[in-house]
Amino acid sequence: MSDFDGGYDGGDSGHDVDYGHYSAGQEHEGLDQLHQAQGSEYDAQSQFGVYENDHHAAESTDFSTGSHVEYDQPAAVHYEADNYTNYSHDASEDDHVFAAEGSESSHSAEFGELDALSQRFDGAFAEGTQFHAGEGQFGVAAN
Repeated sequence: MSDFDGGYDGGDSGHDVDYGHYSAGQEHEGLDQLHQAQGSEYDAQSQFGVYENDHHAAESTDFSTGSHVEYDQPAAVHYEADNYTNYSHDASEDDHVFAAEGSESSHSAEFGELDALSQRFDGAFAEGTQFHAGEGQFGVAAN
């Protein structure tokens, strides 16, 4: 801020002097805005199936037959006959079936977001008053 003074002339000049003041300055304003967001997600899925089949069979067969004939006569005749049949059967059967299915998936995502706004406003101003002197003198006006 500054003032203007018409001064002193050392005596009475007979003139009326009227003066004011002059001021100047600056204004500064600003705007800062910040927005931040972040997040994450995770998904998982699993599916599985198992099928199993067992079969077991066993068989055992035994068969025997026999025949024995013996004949004796007093006149020293001797007759003997043997017939035998022997049958044996053993069997075993095994079956096995195995099946498996599987599925697995996963998903992961992350995000971040940042918005920033910065604005500056500058302004200058000047203002003044009027200065008047008597007749024949000079004058200044400013606004």
